[in-house]
Amino acid sequence: MSNLIFVLNGPNLNLLGQREPAIYGTTTLDAIRERCIEKAASLGFEVDFRQSNYEGALIESVHEARLAACGIIINPAGYSFTSVALLDALKMFDGPKIELHISNIHARESIYQHSLMSRTATGVMAGFGAAGYGLAIEAMVRLVKRS
Repeated sequence: MSNLIFVLNGPNLNLLGQREPAIYGTTTLDAIRERCIEKAASLGFEVDFRQSNYEGALIESVHEARLAACGIIINPAGYSFTSVALLDALKMFDGPKIELHISNIHARESIYQHSLMSRTATGVMAGFGAAGYGLAIEAMVRLVKRS
């Protein structure tokens, strides 16, 4: 069994720390990456952490994960609400999938309240800020060990 977790991040998340800090906080994506790597290592796992502003690159990462990863944690960002193609790619991944959002999408404007990705996710986490990534790593390790 692989001990590699893919952590995928969608469009505009490269601007965390600068982008709407009242909603997304001031933690940068680089800081989140380091926390994920440390948390996973403390649990005996590894992380492949990626971000792309391009839908196709995220889809290719999901395809790659099919052969390499034990689980996927994905913050699809704006693609959560629009990308049937990303949803279809995630459906082809047989391992556990956690959909992650920094803000509580259910407490936001209606356009942000219906994620297509939730249809295929094993679990959904929203509203924990940057700390949600570490929580998602812990949850993923439990899901992988359980299966």
